[in-house]
Amino acid sequence: MRRATVFLIGIVLLFMASAAYPAEKEGFQFKKQAELQQIKPKKPVKIKLKRTAKDDYSWELSGEDADEIVKADKKLRKMLGEK
Repeated sequence: MRRATVFLIGIVLLFMASAAYPAEKEGFQFKKQAELQQIKPKKPVKIKLKRTAKDDYSWELSGEDADEIVKADKKLRKMLGEK
């Protein structure tokens, strides 16, 4: 008797919960904002620094933004005393 009562109460609660869920789902609207989709974090410039046997330095730069690559190259040249 007791198990049957608990079982029936469980079924009633499950039915009530499932009946209330679609009502909430219908009121929900999903919108995409174009401003947020276009914003991407900038990837940093990758630098491979090499040192020769004559204590000279050379490097390889790679990245997505050409302006950032040029800035990194100028900064490296300035730091290492090159023209």
